Amino acid sequence: MLMNSSKDPAVLQYGPNGFRVMRPGPYVLCAVTGEQVPLEELRYWSVEHQEPYGSCEAATRRLTQMGAGSGAAGSAERDV
Repeated sequence: MLMNSSKDPAVLQYGPNGFRVMRPGPYVLCAVTGEQVPLEELRYWSVEHQEPYGSCEAATRRLTQMGAGSGAAGSAERDV
């Protein structure tokens, strides 16, 4: 029996300039706060750790905890 996965979180593969949807869903869960982040609002993730963040504060908190250096986080919003 097929289940409707539209309420389940998406599974993404994170790259330095974007992400690829591996399993469709309307949102991902922030790795720090657990909050639902709609895909159209997702701006912060870690390529190295393959996890999403709901805000720049959450990304900074996680990467600081992990002792990550610069370049570990990807973002759809970059300075040009």
